[in-house]
Amino acid sequence: MTVLPPSVADLSDDDLLELYTASVPEGPWLRVNFVATLDGSASASGRTASLGGDDDLRVFDLLRRTADVVLVAAGTVRDEEYGPMVLHDADVAWRRAHGMPDHPVFAIVTNSASMDASSRVFTEAPVRPIVLTSGSGAASSSGKALASVADVVECGSTAVDVDALRDALAARGLDRIHCEGGPSFLGALVAADAVDELTLTIDPSLEGGEGPRIATGSSPELRRMRPAHVLLGGGGVLLTRWVRARG
Repeated sequence: MTVLPPSVADLSDDDLLELYTASVPEGPWLRVNFVATLDGSASASGRTASLGGDDDLRVFDLLRRTADVVLVAAGTVRDEEYGPMVLHDADVAWRRAHGMPDHPVFAIVTNSASMDASSRVFTEAPVRPIVLTSGSGAASSSGKALASVADVVECGSTAVDVDALRDALAARGLDRIHCEGGPSFLGALVAADAVDELTLTIDPSLEGGEGPRIATGSSPELRRMRPAHVLLGGGGVLLTRWVRARG
């Protein structure tokens, strides 16, 4: 007998939100969200856009809906061609009904602060973004330029320190952290044992080649997670949720 997980199509947005917020305690919580192929590639032809499908996008939007801050490394912002952090009208309405600001803060991680201050990410942002960078990055010419369009926050002298980053967000009341990559940054989060939750969409495809894993780098030890749920999306996509195994 074939037993399949529940289908995303059979669940309302409220049902999905309940699944994805179950067991989240009060206080800071860092979720990372990724998509990967069956053979472990985090991209197809260098991009994630062709992976996951409509159900993955639906869950992706719902996860942003509940976030205080969306955290992304600068390389992913460039590679995936991010625009300003603007949510859909339905998400804004939900946030207003739950006493939240219309849009989450967009926080970008970059050691060097080498980003274009004239980018739409900054100039069209509904909420002033945060650039989390090193002391050397903040002191650079690009860091000084970014200070006119974003809050530039030092989180380490020459490289961004994960603990300092989390402290900086918590100091601003940004407890619900939704991280969207990329692999190098996730590797740093894993090494620092900072990941509370992983939401991973598994696309039923084989990339082959040399596509990156969802995390790169090394960690001093395994970080154990436990399954929270598995859902079936269109086209055989699996949407999974994993939370930190404690105790």
